[in-house]
Amino acid sequence: MYQIYPRSFMDSTGNGVGDLPGITARLGYVADLGVDAVWISPFYVSPMRDFGYDVADYTDVDPLFGTLGDFDRLLEQAHRLGLKVIVDIVPNHTSDEHPWFIESRGSRSSPRRDWYVWRDPKPDGSPPNNWLGAFGGSAWEWDAATEQFYLHSFIPEQPDLNWRNAEVVEAMHDVYRFWLDRGVDGFRIDVAHRIMKDPDLRDNPPAPGSDGNFKDLGEYDTLHHIYDMGHLDIHQIYRDLRTVVDAYEPPRVLIGEVHIFDWAAWVAYYGADLDEMHLPFNFSLLYAAWDAATIRAKVDELEASLPDGAWPNYVLGNHDESRLATRFGPERARAAAVLLLTLRGTPTLYYGDELGMQQVDIPPEDQQDPWARLEPALGRDGARTPMQWDASASAGFSTAPPDRLWLPLTPDHASTNVAVQQDDPTSILTLYRKLLALRRGSTALTRGGYEPIDDVPTGVFAYYRTAGDDRMLIAINFSNSSVAVDTDAVRDAVPLISSERQSANLRGSSLELSPNEAVLLRL
Repeated sequence: MYQIYPRSFMDSTGNGVGDLPGITARLGYVADLGVDAVWISPFYVSPMRDFGYDVADYTDVDPLFGTLGDFDRLLEQAHRLGLKVIVDIVPNHTSDEHPWFIESRGSRSSPRRDWYVWRDPKPDGSPPNNWLGAFGGSAWEWDAATEQFYLHSFIPEQPDLNWRNAEVVEAMHDVYRFWLDRGVDGFRIDVAHRIMKDPDLRDNPPAPGSDGNFKDLGEYDTLHHIYDMGHLDIHQIYRDLRTVVDAYEPPRVLIGEVHIFDWAAWVAYYGADLDEMHLPFNFSLLYAAWDAATIRAKVDELEASLPDGAWPNYVLGNHDESRLATRFGPERARAAAVLLLTLRGTPTLYYGDELGMQQVDIPPEDQQDPWARLEPALGRDGARTPMQWDASASAGFSTAPPDRLWLPLTPDHASTNVAVQQDDPTSILTLYRKLLALRRGSTALTRGGYEPIDDVPTGVFAYYRTAGDDRMLIAINFSNSSVAVDTDAVRDAVPLISSERQSANLRGSSLELSPNEAVLLRL
């Protein structure tokens, strides 16, 4: 899958903001890259307090991005090119400008009052419990007109829906059906694990800080979040949704954003009978140390945890995290590409990572992300800057001048862009294309098993991918020193790809790896 952030992919109108016709115009590039599907972040009607993740109408396109007709043309062109289209659904919350919430907050007797989570204050006037918003501050907002608090897991302009209300469930099922009827191929479900909270709204216990599996979330890490998300009732919600989706042919896919780092709790989202999500996103490598032993341990833990028949997946970048090339280091971006595209399961690529785009340092006063306004160090704008198509002033993203783009370009956009890299046999874009082409043509890489190799030097993660007679060996040097992997398995092997040179360096039974090099061999 290839994630497209609509504001940042291609601007067709010259207003400095990307849109749906812009995506349509560039789908040929995506298809040529060699991916199978595009995941498009929200493009629904929204006041854009959280750039589309605050939805005011789930069944229409915001004029900033185009029209429903534009979406239909995008879908038609994608299917013509052999690409599936995954749309982003935001079921945990709406915008406070959604008609449902406007009606809900109109009075305590509103027919839609219970569509959201409303509670009286404590006797001292404080919020109903100690829950915190993920972007900082209390998760409760006081509504003076009706003298109650409403729950918002993120910013106050994103009130949480009450998924314990059967009318909400059916209304949201109708949203899914609306897009399924238009022909979309599936859904990425935003913060999928949050929609069912503890029915008694108990206080979360204090926590000493981050669990070490994810980035530091500031004030939010002061609590252990066991009651404000992931109540076990959630699994029936997703079994019911799976029934809705499975009624459609050809088959459609459910992919959940599930930020859970306990493997047993995470795999539960596949369903006891694999009847919930097809893919709960696996974020375990996002903030893992770039270390061979650490990465292998995460991969092995995943493989050991998967239920029989469940399909794995990996994510190394998205619109919420700092750029891959910045997080791991630009010298490691090529090896990261090999890792992502050769592990067992479905990989998700984030637009621009195939170019080695880096995080843009945006001053706090210029940040637009609502998270940045509450927690400046956690701003996400730097990973959402415009796609860089060529070396022109606005990188081929827009006809608007650079100072009118919604976010600035990377300082090196004149050298880090599609036009410069597409015909360069040594570019990282070429590496991604080679990897994706090889993957598409290899049964071992698409459907084969995974077997780690133990007898390798410190700093190397190596593994076999095997399907019948198709057998690959992948070796990744995570260190800054040259190393040699000595194994009879590489005798007579066919070098396919090296991340750092024209061909892997094989000498008899020895595979020589340069610093940060990753190689693929066919055995």
